[in-house]
Amino acid sequence: MSRNDIRIAVDAMGGDLAPEAPIHGAVWAAREYGCPVILVGREEIIRKVLSETEDVPATLIEICDAPDIIEMDEPAAAAFKKKKGSSIRVAFNLVKQGEVHGVVSAGNSGAIMTGAALVLGRTLGVDRPAIAGVFPSLSGPIVVIDVGANVNCKPRNLFQFAIMGDIYAKSILHIEDPAVGLLSIGEESSKGNELVKHVHELLRNTHLNFIGNVEGRDIFSGKAQVIICDGFVGNVCLKLTEGLGQVFKIMLVEEAKKEWMSRLGFFFARGAFKRMGRKMDYTEYGGAPLLGVNGAGIICHGSSPAKAIKNAVKMAREVVRNKVNEHLAKGLARFSQEEISSQPE
Repeated sequence: MSRNDIRIAVDAMGGDLAPEAPIHGAVWAAREYGCPVILVGREEIIRKVLSETEDVPATLIEICDAPDIIEMDEPAAAAFKKKKGSSIRVAFNLVKQGEVHGVVSAGNSGAIMTGAALVLGRTLGVDRPAIAGVFPSLSGPIVVIDVGANVNCKPRNLFQFAIMGDIYAKSILHIEDPAVGLLSIGEESSKGNELVKHVHELLRNTHLNFIGNVEGRDIFSGKAQVIICDGFVGNVCLKLTEGLGQVFKIMLVEEAKKEWMSRLGFFFARGAFKRMGRKMDYTEYGGAPLLGVNGAGIICHGSSPAKAIKNAVKMAREVVRNKVNEHLAKGLARFSQEEISSQPE
């Protein structure tokens, strides 16, 4: 499937900056990548924003009316079931009907996960879909999974996360043999809670490139290209990274203003600082894919600007084009036998 054959639905009503940010991001993606996009949401609102937007590639933009909106603070499961005309539900229905290949949304993350699982169904061999976050490191982008979908996990769940993370790193980040690490409070196999200890034993008996436990300080070193954890720990890591990146930029500018030598140094090094800033900027990655469902779903930060939506559309297309879901199904089917054989009699 060529890139131009891949159609992506963008939730125009989702996020703190909706409808302008998702609509402008979708238009930007269509213009830059030549990507057909369907904007899902209240038609009259979408048309008004489009009429005020410059350089809209009309042949690449369609509108699908969805009268209901799931608010960011609504209970996810109940709202998704009640609001059958919500932009999130309609978008996933388009995937199921074959009208589009993936969904991008900065809306209620719980509703997005619920919608993907209920409408599209889970990939065979996946008990719980997981969110794969892409983090910067000294060796390039890495995958941390799960970063928020599953707060309470069983060993079997983290075992599946490891397989999904390995396949995603190979398919999207193009890492031939990613090192897989299990996030813990110490490198020794004896460290960690019972969940981590059990998962360590499961992963040790596979042909994944499992390097054992890694600590929080190892995330950005590039020691492992895939890091496994439950959604509670992963989400804390994600939010910590976002906050640190924002604070670091502010502190850097403030320090540079204190004396003229610092200002001069900052001027000459501004190119390096900009490049580093891009590596730490979550909008460069767009969003995080929800792995383990039968379709491409990209979950964006609630405050995502147009740039993040644009890059999320790009990510969704890459997930589809690289047939990530097919690779996941095959990988999970193969590893299911290993998991069975690794269990005690």
